[in-house]
Amino acid sequence: MRRTVFNEDHEAFRETLRAFIEAEVVPVYDEWFAAGQAPREFYYKLGELGIFGINVPEEFGGAGMDSHKFEAVLYEETARAGVQFGGSGVHVLLALPYINMLATDEQKKRYLPKFVTGEEMWAIAMTEPGTGSDLAGMKSTAKLSEDGTHYVLNGAKTFITGGVHADKVIVCARTDAPTAEDRRHGISLFAVDTKSEGYSVGRKLDKLGLRTSDTAELAFVDVKVPVEDLLGEENKGFSYLGHNLASERWGIAYGAYAQAKAAVRFATQYVQERTVFGKPVAHFQNTKFELAACQAEVDAAEAVADRATEALDAGELTPAEAASAKLFCTEVAHRVIDRCLQLHGGYGYMNEYPIARLYADNRVNRIYGGTSEVMKMIIAKNMGL
Repeated sequence: MRRTVFNEDHEAFRETLRAFIEAEVVPVYDEWFAAGQAPREFYYKLGELGIFGINVPEEFGGAGMDSHKFEAVLYEETARAGVQFGGSGVHVLLALPYINMLATDEQKKRYLPKFVTGEEMWAIAMTEPGTGSDLAGMKSTAKLSEDGTHYVLNGAKTFITGGVHADKVIVCARTDAPTAEDRRHGISLFAVDTKSEGYSVGRKLDKLGLRTSDTAELAFVDVKVPVEDLLGEENKGFSYLGHNLASERWGIAYGAYAQAKAAVRFATQYVQERTVFGKPVAHFQNTKFELAACQAEVDAAEAVADRATEALDAGELTPAEAASAKLFCTEVAHRVIDRCLQLHGGYGYMNEYPIARLYADNRVNRIYGGTSEVMKMIIAKNMGL
């Protein structure tokens, strides 16, 4: 079926991005994989390419686009090449929407020009040890000083993607206690400078997949955060977090679809080149049936991902629709990638093959941004169940 989601501008971007990946990422990706992170200097190259400024207003150095379709192309092209752009996805997909939505003009003038160039990389710190997806249970606190000039931040965060290289982190912390009626009350968001005294990066976490993205533990001990770096209104942070969950879950859904599509590409190439019993693996009926079934699932996921993309760009993607897209696309990717790895035989278990890395990278899609079980709860509630 002919896709209508992309236009000539998106396809021109695709060509530029594909050439960039082949020249700047593929030759050194094994080094990144071994190191467990992309080098900090790489993000300057992404800034020069314009990746970080697509959805940033023109007056702050960006392209002023109001669309997620360029991000969609990015998901497809990185998956196609079997690579990741380190922790930079958080910089654009997660942090930027909060800056665009909550920052004052004065804050945007301070934050966005360096955001666009990659001089300042951003992350977002929500999850805490022991709380997982229960953001209302967070314990980190930010107390306003007696003179009213700054907040004093204390606490700890974990699973923070981009946390090692980050220059600024959007930190969620309690500025007031929860109430009996609303345990979500009292959370606020702050743009915290990682060079602040009392701010520290703990372990760089050793993950199963997404090996080139730096994921860390963070700690805050009496960190002074100027009142000028409060994002939005005090105590309304939970509602802000909920507002951006649809776009976050769209990103996970689209990324999962792109991974499934890439897996079929990798497996199709492999079975045509690999011979067993004197014949290409592609010759056997089981291989054809397996790949045909996988392609059918990818076609369905593509339709769901494209529909969600159009709805998101139109401002019409509901929480339940985003949850449904994430649930469907991530479960499809899980099944497809597993079957495509099986077609590689023993070589599919070797990290030198992109299907093995894809298998590990994909597993977290059914966990972060809300687990598959949480997605089912959201969908069921929307059904009136």
